[in-house]
Amino acid sequence: MTSEQIELARHALGLDGQRKRSYRNRYVTGPGGSDHPAWLAMVEAGDAKKRDGSTLPFGGDDIFWLTRQGAEKALRKGEKLCPEDFPS
Repeated sequence: MTSEQIELARHALGLDGQRKRSYRNRYVTGPGGSDHPAWLAMVEAGDAKKRDGSTLPFGGDDIFWLTRQGAEKALRKGEKLCPEDFPS
């Protein structure tokens, strides 16, 4: 993952440098967003999954979430993933 992708992944996980455990796993952005290409690259690398916003009942932007592989790449020393979002 690039440093930009790691920061996006950390944001999706709710890791702000003060928290030691993730509390969410989602990120919303759409075509034209400056962060959208980075998320598409993470999907291609197997670090994230995507749901197309056009498939949602209310429409909107794409929803991305991290795979365990991608989430683990974003962790810093001493941080953990929430077992609710990433069951063993």
